Amino acid sequence: MRKIGFGVIGVGIQGERHAAAYARHPLAKLVAVADIDRSRAERVARMYGAKAYFTDYHKLLEMDDVEAISIATPDFLHRGPCIAAAEADKHILVEKPMATSVDDCLAMIDACRRAGVKLMVAFHNRWNPVFVQTKYAISNGDLGKLIYAYARLNDTIYVPTGMLSWASKTSSLWFLGSHVIDLILWLFEENPVKVYGFQRSVKLRSMGIDTPDLYGYILHFRDAVAFGENVWILPDGSPTIAEFKLELIGDRGCIYTDHSRGRSIEKVTDRYSIPDTYVYYDLYGKPSGFTVECINHFVECVVEDREPMVKGEDGLAVTRVISSILESIERSTEIYLS
Repeated sequence: MRKIGFGVIGVGIQGERHAAAYARHPLAKLVAVADIDRSRAERVARMYGAKAYFTDYHKLLEMDDVEAISIATPDFLHRGPCIAAAEADKHILVEKPMATSVDDCLAMIDACRRAGVKLMVAFHNRWNPVFVQTKYAISNGDLGKLIYAYARLNDTIYVPTGMLSWASKTSSLWFLGSHVIDLILWLFEENPVKVYGFQRSVKLRSMGIDTPDLYGYILHFRDAVAFGENVWILPDGSPTIAEFKLELIGDRGCIYTDHSRGRSIEKVTDRYSIPDTYVYYDLYGKPSGFTVECINHFVECVVEDREPMVKGEDGLAVTRVISSILESIERSTEIYLS
């Protein structure tokens, strides 16, 4: 079976993971990368054996031996590369959130449909062993009918102040909430009928970063309710850079998960760490973990010509919910979803 050529647009922290996954997958080869930071593009290309790197992603899309791409640009910069890639007849894996407006999502889906290319959204937690086992428990009827969910995915203040140079152009709701909301919709297997949200802005704006400190939201389903929170100001002294918890209550049972406190391995240095080994790690030169398994799924869908498990419509559903939460905050009222 021949190898498929892949490219990556945007090779920051997450984009480099995509590059590593393509470089090591037996059915893929990393052909080229693109990033506005020339030195970063060159470093990633050399590290993972890509034959070309660019600061203009359009040049990457002109390469005939690139058949599929990942888009790992900042949250608000997915539409342009996606539509250009579809028009260049490339299959597309786009990082979450799919886009930060419903109109952008619809335009991306339409472009891919017209071009006949695959479009997958990288909601990595659908490959997270903790949440896959949770999904199995629900499907097996262990919890009975779901009644309530509580999910929190919070970051230390390092993320908006140090890790992301573009924090003022996104928010914890887009950056973190897209994970949480997709997870809830996936587990409940339905969309909410109404939402209510709130936010607070004190700490970050006092530091000159124009984004809220936190968001909270309630998703009302037909017979259940879910509460989510995304905070971006946990102190840097926290045990981990991210705190991820999920609780589910059904009429026959419940599940409690703490993705951030598994502590199968703990390392403390002067840099942030993610304690569990299954997120992303090196296994004798092979990138591993559930984030990689998500990318591997895209490779296999392209090679075997099958539909991805997570489609553009799933990304649209999440963006629609987040947009409704933001409308709820602006209007200080519940918003009903059609």
